[in-house]
Amino acid sequence: MSSPIEPAKAVNFFNVLGKLKTLKRTGWVNNEIHLPESVADHMYRMAMMSFLITDSAVDKGYLMKICMAHDVAEAVVGDITPYDGVSKEDKRRMEEDALKAILADLDAPEVTKEIFDLWMEYEEGTSKEAKLARELDKFEMIVQADEYEQQQPGKRLDRFFSSTAESFAHPEVLSWANQVRKRHQDRFEQSSAEGK
Repeated sequence: MSSPIEPAKAVNFFNVLGKLKTLKRTGWVNNEIHLPESVADHMYRMAMMSFLITDSAVDKGYLMKICMAHDVAEAVVGDITPYDGVSKEDKRRMEEDALKAILADLDAPEVTKEIFDLWMEYEEGTSKEAKLARELDKFEMIVQADEYEQQQPGKRLDRFFSSTAESFAHPEVLSWANQVRKRHQDRFEQSSAEGK
C-alpha cells in the first residue's frame, strides 16, 4: 500500500481538476451555443455511459477510469479541436507535457503512473476499453449536439454528425448512435415538412 498523498498536494490537484468544470468545450463555443457544456460535463457523461455497456468482454470499471482521465490535460492546454490549426502531433505533445506537469506536482508515483497510463492508453487505443472510450467520446458529442439543436431552435450542428459518421464499431454504441441520428434526421424532416 502506498503512503497517503500530502493533503496540500492533493488539494492542489483537485483545484487543477476544478478548471475542467469551467472550461467550456471549444466546439460548442465556436458554434455560439448558449450555455455550452464544460470538459468535466463531457467526461462525466462518458463515464456514466459506461454503466450501460453490457459487453462482458469490457471491464466497465477500467473503461470509466479511462473516460475520467482522457481529458485531464485540458485543464492546462485547453480544449483543442481539429479546427484550431494545431497538428495532431503538437496537440499530443502539448497534452502529454501538461499531464506530466500536473501529475508531477502530486508526488505520488503510483497514482501518477496510473493516470498517465490511462491517458496514454486512450491516446493510442491499445485496449478494447480505450477503443470503446474513444467511441464514447464521439458518441457523447453527438448526443450533446442533438440536445443543443432541440434546446436552441434553428441551430444546425450537422458537422458534428458528419464528422463522426464512421466512428462507431462497438455494437451497443453503434445502436445508440443510430438512434440519435434517426431522432436528429426525423426532427429536421418534420420541421422541413411543417415549413412547406
